[in-house]
Amino acid sequence: MATEVTQAELSLQGDHYVLSADIDYHFSDKAKEALQNGVPLFWDIQVKIQQGRKLLWDKTITQKALRYRIQYHALLNMYRVSDEMVGTDYNFSTFSAALGLMSAIHDFRVMDKADLDSEQSYVCMVKVNFDRAALPLPLRPIAHIDPQWYLSSDWTIWPLKK
Repeated sequence: MATEVTQAELSLQGDHYVLSADIDYHFSDKAKEALQNGVPLFWDIQVKIQQGRKLLWDKTITQKALRYRIQYHALLNMYRVSDEMVGTDYNFSTFSAALGLMSAIHDFRVMDKADLDSEQSYVCMVKVNFDRAALPLPLRPIAHIDPQWYLSSDWTIWPLKK
């Protein structure tokens, strides 16, 4: 079972559109085992705004990403979640608390209101991608073959309300 975006919303706050989303991460047994053995796991949350066009492909207006790293430190008996984009680390005593931070996205600034044309229609898209290429070298070939490492979500798509 893959990760799932259970709720996502883009709302206008002042002159900026911000994302709020809830994510349900699913870790396979092999991913949990790797994490317990100190292997860092990387997750990218991708956000896109696209303008719908009738004759051509949709045009991407903006594309942003959040990147999280989760790692277990056995000596400290702690889980560390790092926001790779900001460079902030958070420590948790339980796996569920660490996932709680990664699961709730609040007020992530995506774009300015001025970047949109009021006459056009837009769609918002969110996807959570598990970065198998960031695994240690010995695990990479297995991660590309074994379905237990297919942990990414599908795109969640909804119309932008202006």
